[in-house]
Amino acid sequence: HRDWEAYDIGLHGTVYQVNKWDTEQFDFSKKLSDADYVGPTCQYCHMRGGHHNVQRASIVYTSMGMSMADRGAPLWKEKRDRWVSICDDCHSPRFARENLQAMDESVKDARLKYR
Repeated sequence: HRDWEAYDIGLHGTVYQVNKWDTEQFDFSKKLSDADYVGPTCQYCHMRGGHHNVQRASIVYTSMGMSMADRGAPLWKEKRDRWVSICDDCHSPRFARENLQAMDESVKDARLKYR
C-alpha cells in the first residue's frame, strides 16, 4: 500500500532494508535514542504507545490522495505538534518542523501536477 511504499523508499525505510534489524527485539516503551536502534519502524511512529489507531498521527487522506486541509486548523496544529514530539525522540524540533513542512510542499506540488 502507498504508506509502506513511502516508508520503504524514504530514509528510515532504506536504513531498515539495508540493516534488516530484528523488529521482534524492539522495546516500544523506549525512545529510539535510549534504545540505540538504527531507526524507526512504521509502528514506532504511527502506533505510538501500543495503540492501533494509526489516524492519531496521520495526515488527512481522501479517496483521491491527501486532502489539502487547512494547515492552520486546530486539528492540524495538534497533529503537527504530535508529529514533532514523535520525531523529537531522535531529531531536533526545528529539523522535524522543517522536514514536515517540506513534505507538505512536495504534496502541494504533486497535486498541482497530477490532478
